[in-house]
Amino acid sequence: MDRHHPICRTCGVQRATDADRTVCPICADERQYVGWGGQRWVSITELHAEGFRGVVRQESPGLWGVGVEPSICIGQRALVVPGPGGNVLFDCVPYVDDETVEAVEAVGGLAAIALSHPHFYGSMVEWSKAFGDIPVYVHASDASWVPRSGNIVLWEGERQEILPERTLVNCGIHFPGGSVLHWPGLDGNGALCTGDIFTVVMDRRWVSFMYSYPNLIPEHPDTILRAVSLVDELPYDTVYGGWWGRVVAGGAKERVRASADRYLARIGR
Repeated sequence: MDRHHPICRTCGVQRATDADRTVCPICADERQYVGWGGQRWVSITELHAEGFRGVVRQESPGLWGVGVEPSICIGQRALVVPGPGGNVLFDCVPYVDDETVEAVEAVGGLAAIALSHPHFYGSMVEWSKAFGDIPVYVHASDASWVPRSGNIVLWEGERQEILPERTLVNCGIHFPGGSVLHWPGLDGNGALCTGDIFTVVMDRRWVSFMYSYPNLIPEHPDTILRAVSLVDELPYDTVYGGWWGRVVAGGAKERVRASADRYLARIGR
């Protein structure tokens, strides 16, 4: 691994070594923000020296998550989604080191990486290289946001099975390429990994949908209706959001429908 590529201190996305460091393009977009202290960069080597470490622990019995401690940037955790043909890492984090790789290898390693949207790209190319240059799936609608070259697979359309029983669904929330991952779940009743495409809120009976979370810009009603319709065709009973503990455990399809109805009612649709 090359641990010297620049990582934005605010969004946690790693860029090419020759990238323009005047401003992070992801943070300059209206869905994000440049840190109040101005644009700052850091590397994995520097994060290690500051005391940051990768953490691999169970989100639910049988489902492993990957995060960073202390929490950094947006603070998301990724999920190691099991199934035939190997594990898929859904979403990514800024930090990776040898110990983190060993911990993930101990729970089966990785065969592919899939991203929900640009804010959760993290150090996705570094993670890919750490596991043998495995493919990184990004929806083609978000191709312009890919921050550095690597084994990037751009997929198109509404659905793409990337490994047996792991299917990406392009919901289009937050970003045009905003996607969730459908899989059978731990109990066989179906599950969605959603990041913050459908974000599990503090009252975990509910999810929400936003064009921008930090700047509180609501998502367009038509986009929400399309997204809910797409996943409504799939069996699922659990939703795993983008942060530790953000899980709708049971009855998730009904909760997503109710959440959409509530959201649309509040914005007058």
